[in-house]
Amino acid sequence: MNQETSTTAVAAASAQPFVITRTLNAPRDLVWKAWTEPERLAKWWGPKGCTIKVHKLDLRPGGIFHYTMSFPGGEDMWCRFDFREVTAPQRIVWVNSFSDADGGITRPPFEDNWPLEILNDVTLTEENGKTILTLHATPINATAEEVAIFDTNRTSLNQGYSGTWDQLEEYLASLT
Repeated sequence: MNQETSTTAVAAASAQPFVITRTLNAPRDLVWKAWTEPERLAKWWGPKGCTIKVHKLDLRPGGIFHYTMSFPGGEDMWCRFDFREVTAPQRIVWVNSFSDADGGITRPPFEDNWPLEILNDVTLTEENGKTILTLHATPINATAEEVAIFDTNRTSLNQGYSGTWDQLEEYLASLT
């Protein structure tokens, strides 16, 4: 292992996960469907104000979710999930990246030193007819600088995921 690879491995291993939890007023099976069916996922995933177009959703270890986020004003961002674990109806683990139209991993347009890969682990726990959604996100294969950028953007991550969970709640409420 060379010095750069060693430094990257140490930086990524030292990264503290970003954690966000939300209690949803819906049964776990319905929340699972919202996460795993393309037509449902497109209705709530992503930042507020954007539209999601699902290009591919292959929900299995080794499969991918490839999509575009379209923003008002015409800006599009391509993204992808590489699924590592799918355990219905309680857990999905994936590596999240920005991508190009062909699915190749790219840097996001907003930050040159944002980690290329972020490991995400979502668990869904049912309690009294409600679902507790917990997400852990941690940079992987990241440099010390990328981990530092991730760490300094925790407030932004919280705002972004809170907005996404708001949209999920609104979508789930529209079904009842």
